[in-house]
Amino acid sequence: MSIPDNPPAPRSGGRGRPLQTEFNDGRDYPRLGSFSFRRGTLTGNQENLWEDNWPSLGIELTDDLTDPIDLDDWFDRTGYDTIVEVGSGTGTSTAAMAPLEEDTNIVAVEIYRPGLAKLLGAVVRGGIGNVRMVKGDGVEVLQRLFAPGSLAGVRIYFPDPWPKARHHKRRIIQTGTLHLIASRLRPGGILHVATDHADYAEWIDELVEAEPDLEYLGWPEDEAERNRTVPVLTDRQIITKFEGKGLDKDHTIREYLWRRR
Repeated sequence: MSIPDNPPAPRSGGRGRPLQTEFNDGRDYPRLGSFSFRRGTLTGNQENLWEDNWPSLGIELTDDLTDPIDLDDWFDRTGYDTIVEVGSGTGTSTAAMAPLEEDTNIVAVEIYRPGLAKLLGAVVRGGIGNVRMVKGDGVEVLQRLFAPGSLAGVRIYFPDPWPKARHHKRRIIQTGTLHLIASRLRPGGILHVATDHADYAEWIDELVEAEPDLEYLGWPEDEAERNRTVPVLTDRQIITKFEGKGLDKDHTIREYLWRRR
């Protein structure tokens, strides 16, 4: 069973709530429930940077955006691989990794404007030319803005663990999300997930073989072996805020890799 070519139009759940597509394919997809945006204001400098640079470096997902992004046009270069980072937060790892991947287009997807503003500032100040940003829910962005088979990689680093059992349906790693990601990856494309939450790791462990189009690679501890078997950068280069908090609590970082068959 495949994702419908023309799924029903996304629906809105109220003021400020992201639109959500009803996939109706029998798989589990994250449900945002009674979602509300975390408040956060930008500094004056951030507002100025946003006004000057967001129109060229960023896109906000709206209900009238239904066609895949023309990546060659957006990045102003042709024939480069593209990696999508879902839930980029403040963009710490995105900004650290991007200069090492100059021959790769990086698209950071985040729903919170303050986080995107911090990444935008790092991109502009660092002269990082291979990063673009999308403001929107990651599942919706993958479904609506990227063509099937168009991506070399998808990254999901330290997603919200939604620790309460009644909120597990909101976790992004679900059978439906894995299927959606597989459909957007080209053959050989890589999905890389990292978490420091033990219960979420157990949840992911139950799903590593759930999507037949994804070959689970585990996590080769030897960096040379990873570099040989995985054609994208897997070293996050820097400890993010959320990763640091986990390490301070003696959490174990779990890394997962899948390859599109």
